[in-house]
Amino acid sequence: MTSEMPLWTPSAEILEKSPMALFMKAASGRAGRTLAGYDDLHAWSVEDRAGFWTMVWDECGAIGEKGAVALENGERMLEARFFPEGRLNFAENLLRKTGSGDAIVFRGEDKVSYRWSWDDLRDRVSKLQQAFSAMGIGEGDRVAAMMPNMPETIACMLAAASLGAIWSSCSPDFGEQGVLDRFGQIEPKLFITCDAYWYAGKLQDVSAKVKAVAGRLGAPVVVVHYAGDAEALAAALPDGRTLDTLLAAHEAKPLAFAQLPFRHPLYILFSSGTTGVPKCIVHSAGGTLLQHLKEHNLHCGLVEGERLFYFTTCGWMMWNWLVSGLAVGATLCLFDGSPFHPDGNVLFDYAQAERFAVFGTSAKYIDAVRKGGFTPRTTHDLSSLRLLTSTGSPLSPEGFSFVYEGIKPDVQLASISGGTDIVSCFVLGVPLRPVWRGEIQGPGLGLAMDVWDEDGRPVRGEKGELVCTKAFPSMPVMFWNDPDGAKYRAAYFERFDNIWCHGDFAEWTRHDGIIIHGRSDATLNPGGVRIGTAEIYNQVEQLEEVAEALCIGQDWDDDVRVVLFVRLAPGKVLDEALEKTIRTKIRTGASPRHVPAKIVQVADIPRTKSGKIVELAVREVVHGRPVKNKEALANPEALELFAGLAALES
Repeated sequence: MTSEMPLWTPSAEILEKSPMALFMKAASGRAGRTLAGYDDLHAWSVEDRAGFWTMVWDECGAIGEKGAVALENGERMLEARFFPEGRLNFAENLLRKTGSGDAIVFRGEDKVSYRWSWDDLRDRVSKLQQAFSAMGIGEGDRVAAMMPNMPETIACMLAAASLGAIWSSCSPDFGEQGVLDRFGQIEPKLFITCDAYWYAGKLQDVSAKVKAVAGRLGAPVVVVHYAGDAEALAAALPDGRTLDTLLAAHEAKPLAFAQLPFRHPLYILFSSGTTGVPKCIVHSAGGTLLQHLKEHNLHCGLVEGERLFYFTTCGWMMWNWLVSGLAVGATLCLFDGSPFHPDGNVLFDYAQAERFAVFGTSAKYIDAVRKGGFTPRTTHDLSSLRLLTSTGSPLSPEGFSFVYEGIKPDVQLASISGGTDIVSCFVLGVPLRPVWRGEIQGPGLGLAMDVWDEDGRPVRGEKGELVCTKAFPSMPVMFWNDPDGAKYRAAYFERFDNIWCHGDFAEWTRHDGIIIHGRSDATLNPGGVRIGTAEIYNQVEQLEEVAEALCIGQDWDDDVRVVLFVRLAPGKVLDEALEKTIRTKIRTGASPRHVPAKIVQVADIPRTKSGKIVELAVREVVHGRPVKNKEALANPEALELFAGLAALES
């Protein structure tokens, strides 16, 4: 259900003067017709992809040479090539600004804080560029980092990208095997790590893990000082040195940027890996840059000098997305650690102090703030905040309402969805459209996104598969170690010929917005009726007694029955009365078909490092099948809670 009144409506100034509004006026000239609103603009952007992406390059100020052709083989997904003659350097685009203004602001919980100017950032990248070059790192070499979300991580990435090396990162909370499952596949020429990190006020030592990983990778190691003893750790490694030692050997000088093809690999990102070894997804410099420029400039309205924050780790694609804000001239506000230490106000304290314009976070975080009883609207000055974005899982309608009731009444709320696969968004905020409760505002410009039924027919007002029917620049270049492309094709193109099938269960709304109902591979199918798990979570997680929920389909009596696991608020017990409350809530808020056959209380719910619950892994455990890659989980011990449950044997 959606409300009859929007939660937010764009002002006359936004409709007239926002970056997207100005872009639309310019695009009208190129299209040869008046583009009167977002529907018209989006339709033109997918009709004339060559014209649209050329305009993004020009209007958003990408640095490089486009070449004479904007798109060739445009009708074939896997053969399409954007700017086949184009050349650029990703790092050059992010380091266009100079001066003493803030480029990056950093907080490591309440333990560490500092800031770098644009000149500071450029100087460090220059020194790192020289050091990496002296190590023999160049085009196509992999540089892997197990690092906190701190400025040094960004400087190392930019130095690698300036030389044409390929960057890959994870967060230091990954277990040894989780790191090796990722970086072991890509054989890095350099491994960068911190000495320790802070989480919830506690020092987390990683020295034993670093020694074990370094021994297996066999690459030189650079140890970045953060919370431990970098010198001692570096000295204990066969080929280790500290970042400080590396920087001290060089003087800053003008930067050099390798001019590389548009499709030159920039990043290797990894699938969550909860059902097998993670897939290594290779993204191009050109595709990543243009897609992020479009999203930051047009969809987020980000302008030079504004402050951009995203709560993320270096193991989540939102880190890669955040870093690209430098290309707009925005100041990045980084945070590493627990967002609830010492309490749930810390990120809003940060937002107030630094005057965030854009605050990005996860749906789970918004729900935790709501359930924690925090109301930043009444406790913090958030007058600078104009856009709040949410991703990671579908934001519930109650989450939408809470943002306006508890955080800020006049903020644009952009629920966004896309993923590691495209290092960006398929559906996201649209500043020219209202925000409706429970709905993502619209599809991304240049993306021919649609919702199809199982027979490949477009559907409106009913649920189906989220697809993209035309090629776009931020499609992966390839998967690593997939020479014939079989894994790549299997991941996206097996379902429908020449159509990207994303794996999300989605629905168009009557406002031309989108609702994501969860992953389609986790869709429940009792009695042959497809049900998105998010539809159940949206109801049950409204209850104050329920801290978190996870839903699966259990094979039972030649059918599938819905099983709901609940982690309850402290002191609460799943008794007959609460079971009845949960069932009634789901029946009235969703439908009788959504009501679970079984409700089971558990002490914890397993989730990935980026906070996503892992329905498929739980389903495997419930059915007695092995989970292949527990190292992908933040709390792998939680899976054991789901094995051999007596409650599911009848």
